[in-house]
This record gives sequence, C-alpha cells and structure tokens, in this order.
Amino acid sequence: MQHPNKDGFMKDKRILYVSSEVVPYLPENETANMSFEVSREMHNKGAQIRIFMPRFGVINERRHQLHEVIRLSGMNLIINDMDMPLIIKVASIPKERMQVYFIDNDEYFKRKALYTDEDGKLFNDNDERAIFFAKGVVETVKKLNWAPDIIHVHGWMASLLPLYLREYYKNDPLFSESKIVTSLYNNEFEGVLSKDMIEKIKFDSISEEKLKSLTKADHSNLLKIAIENSDAVIKGSEELSDEIETHIKTTETPALDFQPFDNFTEAYSNFYLTEVL
Repeated sequence: MQHPNKDGFMKDKRILYVSSEVVPYLPENETANMSFEVSREMHNKGAQIRIFMPRFGVINERRHQLHEVIRLSGMNLIINDMDMPLIIKVASIPKERMQVYFIDNDEYFKRKALYTDEDGKLFNDNDERAIFFAKGVVETVKKLNWAPDIIHVHGWMASLLPLYLREYYKNDPLFSESKIVTSLYNNEFEGVLSKDMIEKIKFDSISEEKLKSLTKADHSNLLKIAIENSDAVIKGSEELSDEIETHIKTTETPALDFQPFDNFTEAYSNFYLTEVL
C-alpha cells in the first residue's frame, strides 16, 4: 500500500475524538497526551477533526476561553429516569485550529475533582456521568449533523460510547457508516463504579445479553465492553493486563500494538486505512 501521507488518504476524513481527558485542559498523562497528539497529527494530514471531552470543574474556563454554544445546549438527557440538562461549551486549542466540545451538566461535572473525592473514593455517580457523557456526545454530533468516518475513543469515562452507538443509536442513519476505534490504557481506578450500573444502562433498552462483561463495573470490564463494541482497538499503553490482552484475542478484534511516541503517526493512519475504514 502506498504511503498515506503522500497520497493524502486522510484528507477530508471525518474523525471524532472522544476522550476522558485532553491536554491542555487537564494535566498531562498517557490518555490526555495521546488524545491531543493523535488529533493534531490527523488534523495536519488533512482530516476534519472534532474533539469531545467532559467539562470537569477543574478546567479553568476563563484561561481556556470556553464559551457556551446556545444552539447546541438546552437538550435534556434521560439518565436512569431523570431529566438532566445538557450544556455544550466549546474552545479552540491555541495554534492548532482545532475545536474542542465540552459536555457539561452542573450536577455531574461542577466539582473540583475528576473521578474521586478528597479521600480518594470514587464518586458514587461516576456510572451516570459516563452514561451522560456517551449520550451527550452523540446527541451533540447529531445536532451538528456531522457524520464521522471514524470515532476514536480514549479513557474509561468514554468507554460506554461504543456500546451506546451499537445499541441505543444503532438505527441512527448519521452513524451507519461510522467505524469505532478504542485506545486502551492501563490508567486503572481501584474499586467498582456502581452495582446498579447495569440497571441504569438497561433503562436505555440495552439488553442484559449485551452487558455480560459489565456484571461488575470495574476498570477492566469497562474496557471489555468497549472492545466488544469497537471495530478495532489500539494498545495505548505499553503494557495492558493479561485479562485485556486475552479479551482482545477472544473477541478477535483487530488490534494495533503499542507505538512509541515518535513513531505513531504513520502507524495510526495506516491502521485507520487498512483495518478500520
């Protein structure tokens, strides 16, 4: 196959990046760095990029010039039979001419920590926050009427998105051609999100059959649900648990091995073009 860069195969491809964390809005780590870098590299190759992340309360709105997009805000999402208002904010990454959309809701995200309280205990509504984030991304993309060729998911807070696209939104024509890629990282959290998580997802008419891997809502099982509903996966960390490696093999999901940072651009774009699209 010819060199994608020379032939501009990525040009005008529409790629939706959905991540728990993205620099420069949150501190650097493997997930936040890669979410930004792969978006920038594909943008530089001529792809059309949109980035979505949660509007965590630790993000400085003034410094990063976030502003609410009134025409996109104002929807209510039903989460476990409750009406939760969806607020959409947007910012541009300086020098990159890339827009980042922030999924916001005061009840879920207006707090000065990402996932845990001051005692290091997981917030007891992290499961609902993940459902809200997944549905919020899809509803916003629908309002933008922007059909992505590739949806690339990073981070466990985004890990329900593939499931929701495959099940809850499976008849939506906007995503009928979209391919889903999930990057897997070993940024584990201790413990379990909620014993009621499956019931809350089932409220959205997603069958129990599709949720077998989530009987216990821990980090590994969230990744498994993402793997099962993705067209392909990328190993974003050099080492993943044996459990996850086995699940990739068992489900026969096409996988790209971990790529060193100085080398990932061609590997990712080749993977998109040969294994995904």
